[in-house]
Amino acid sequence: QVQLVESGGGLVQAGGSLRLSCAASGRTFSNYAMGWFRQAPGKEREFVTGISWSGGRTYYADSVKGRFTISRDNAKNTVYLQMNSLKPEDTAVYYCAASWSFPIATTDAYWGQGTQVTVSS
Repeated sequence: QVQLVESGGGLVQAGGSLRLSCAASGRTFSNYAMGWFRQAPGKEREFVTGISWSGGRTYYADSVKGRFTISRDNAKNTVYLQMNSLKPEDTAVYYCAASWSFPIATTDAYWGQGTQVTVSS
């Protein structure tokens, strides 16, 4: 299996930016499509964005399209989430996921422990 560790979360003012990272270990990173999900307090986990094995294809939730960018560096076994123009409603715990499938299949994905992102108004 693959182990995932997220980092880069924190507190930021509305309109600001953060860059999340997810470092993978344990299996060949390029065998996995990668994604980011988030869960706000009292809400279910929701999809944010996904990227294919080589990075050639990406897709985004409508709520983050144009503001967030996913990328990956297979040489570093890392996937990134650049978040710009952050809004208070982006506040959530952000989770990295690895899946054999693209689009991401959450039912058989591996998950990181999550990193908190808090956007103040």
